[in-house]
Amino acid sequence: QVQLVESGGGLVQAGGSLRLSCSASGSIFSINGMGWYRQAPGKQRELVAAVNSGGSTNYADSMKGRFTISRDNAKNTVYLQMNSLKPEDTAVYYCNANAGIRDYWGKGTLVTVSS
Repeated sequence: QVQLVESGGGLVQAGGSLRLSCSASGSIFSINGMGWYRQAPGKQRELVAAVNSGGSTNYADSMKGRFTISRDNAKNTVYLQMNSLKPEDTAVYYCNANAGIRDYWGKGTLVTVSS
């Protein structure tokens, strides 16, 4: 089992920045990739960014150049630095950890961007 706890969400004005953190515990040795997803009201959950065990990253097109994902293996933590935030970035952001055939999810952290 893997437990994920997100933090860092909140209210920010458009153009501002936030950094989300996701701390993993439990069977962390089983984790391959980690990532961030988001779900806005009335919409499906979508990939924001992901990083694999080798450090390679992947971003959704709309986040490229604005968001940066990083991973600190020593702290079992993954970060999402979000810059130039837009109102359409408002969503609940979820941390994900992939451990082979199983995915683990955090409870989410709300990001609200005001115009």
